Amino acid sequence: MIRSELIQKIADENPHLTQRHVERIVNTVFEEIIDALAKGDRVELRGFGAFSVKARDARLGRNPRTGEAVKVDDKKVPFFKTGKLLRDRLNSK
Repeated sequence: MIRSELIQKIADENPHLTQRHVERIVNTVFEEIIDALAKGDRVELRGFGAFSVKARDARLGRNPRTGEAVKVDDKKVPFFKTGKLLRDRLNSK
């Protein structure tokens, strides 16, 4: 599912909201999550999962084409850990 499909599904299930309002709501939610992660905060959505930021140390990598050693700088990467409800639902038979 992509963002536009999510917006359309929410708009279809909530006829009292216009598509423009739903789009603004969805964009606001995503922006708030991004802003929180940019500040280094953790975002937890109960039952769904938690977003956090992990730091990766600098390391020596390899160029797969040439085999040459390449320096990879330290960086921060987003991390998602699924919640119990989501895990249980994905693994139910």
